[in-house]
Amino acid sequence: MLSPRTRRRLLSTGLAVAVSSALLGPAGPTHASEPDAPAVPTAHLNLGAADLPESRTEKALAPGVTLTTIHRGAPDTSLFWTAEVAIPSDSPDPDAPSSALSSQATAQKVAAKLQAAGVDARVEQVVSPQLADAGGSLGYRVRAGHFAGRPDGDGTVAKIKAAGYSSSVVYTGWDGDAGTSSQSRGPWNLDVVTIDPEEYQGELAASFGPDLEKPETTSQLAASQNALAGINAGFFVFDPAAGAPGDPAGVGVYGGKTLREPVGDRPGLILNGATNRASIQRLTWSGSVSGAGGNLTLSGINRNPGLIRNCGEKGDQPTELPQQDVTCTNPNELVAFTPEFGAKTPAGAGLEVTLDSHDTVTAVAESRGTAVPAGGHTVQATGTDVGQLRGLAQVGQKLRVDARTMGQDGRPLTTTKHTSVVNGGPLLVKDGKEDVTVRQDGMVRPNDNNSFYYGWVHKRNPRTFAGTDAQGRTLLVTADGRSTNSLGLSLKEEADVAKSLGMVQAMNLDGGGSTTAVAGGSVVNSPSGSAERPVGDAVLVLPTRTDSEDSDRD
Repeated sequence: MLSPRTRRRLLSTGLAVAVSSALLGPAGPTHASEPDAPAVPTAHLNLGAADLPESRTEKALAPGVTLTTIHRGAPDTSLFWTAEVAIPSDSPDPDAPSSALSSQATAQKVAAKLQAAGVDARVEQVVSPQLADAGGSLGYRVRAGHFAGRPDGDGTVAKIKAAGYSSSVVYTGWDGDAGTSSQSRGPWNLDVVTIDPEEYQGELAASFGPDLEKPETTSQLAASQNALAGINAGFFVFDPAAGAPGDPAGVGVYGGKTLREPVGDRPGLILNGATNRASIQRLTWSGSVSGAGGNLTLSGINRNPGLIRNCGEKGDQPTELPQQDVTCTNPNELVAFTPEFGAKTPAGAGLEVTLDSHDTVTAVAESRGTAVPAGGHTVQATGTDVGQLRGLAQVGQKLRVDARTMGQDGRPLTTTKHTSVVNGGPLLVKDGKEDVTVRQDGMVRPNDNNSFYYGWVHKRNPRTFAGTDAQGRTLLVTADGRSTNSLGLSLKEEADVAKSLGMVQAMNLDGGGSTTAVAGGSVVNSPSGSAERPVGDAVLVLPTRTDSEDSDRD
């Protein structure tokens, strides 16, 4: 087994060290281990069967920064492709969408009709691992056939369609069913960037690129700042119907400035670039517009008024609670914009007030859509908030915009120009114990037959996550998925992996097609799409600190 001293010596030379499971020593705990045991690094990932082969290759990117590539498991001949049926809703509403899961009675009825049409259909109960606030039986699915490859299922899909149902061909290796995950054989591929604040002399920071409203790839964001490494970060607006593509869908603090408000009290990854330490807190916010005539409460920052991606704001419809991948609406909003948003604010009906860098009102427009002056703001109002803003804003008068991210203690988050915060969720590990809060963080949707939970939480997907270990190091992790060469992780498995890597706090970031890891100027993982996806922001490991001056700001 390699001693810590030998490993440090090898890394300091820049050599890559391949470490097999045999060199790493006795096997660590399996999925049957006590879930509330303190988080300490284990000899192998707590992922799949305990006897799986695992190799790790470590490479020094800079003093205090390492890239560890982990391969675990091997192709499993028991896995296969199968057709999964979209089951019509039990709802009397004729427009209710079909879903992957249903009641047992409905699933059996659908399977019987398919069998009568000559389709080898079967009904399977889906039981999800228990998380902090959700889990258990999700419902029943209908599947048909066992295929060696995806194209082999085309004939069965055609038969299912002829019988009146739609379906898709899925790989059983992507299932996250309780009772089977601990026996899975893989394979899995992960990349871990570890930053040791005691040695690293650069800066850990988040970047969104030239502006908030346009996405860039993780590799573009890394290259623009000559980053040593980086991963994709927070959730963001993807569809123009949900707002401005690229805009963070949750808290965004960059250079110490709150540029996007939190969603409910979901967790945020806080990066202190001055000390190169990270932390995770549940964050809220406070925002206002104040002038001689009174104060108004802000609804949001740097987002399209009326469209709230992932919900979580007061007055949102259909819910004021966080809802992952849902766009809530509110016709009456007051939203502030900074120059970082983009070349022009969203256009539309309403009122927009322009403030210069001295908080002086320079224009009041009876429609929305203008450029934000350097160092200044604009404030847009829609619906009933139009009259309130009009009564407060007079050309030549002062109008102050205030937006603060609040820590979990209810006080303004202390920041400097070296502070970054990116959004995410759910929480994975807290105080060294698994604490996967999917319901609290909006991943449990009402009235959808658990279909979103099934696909997003329960099933294996590409994942990006981050956290810290007991030594104060920051770990940035990507896990490839949606292929037969790398199965991906369920959220339960993601928490298991985080804990087995020694994380004492960890949270999920944006995953799926966004999952990307960059090191040494190249993408080092295998993104699941046909090309690297543009994203809202990235966590970057910069080679030098922007400057040494540390001016505090609220």
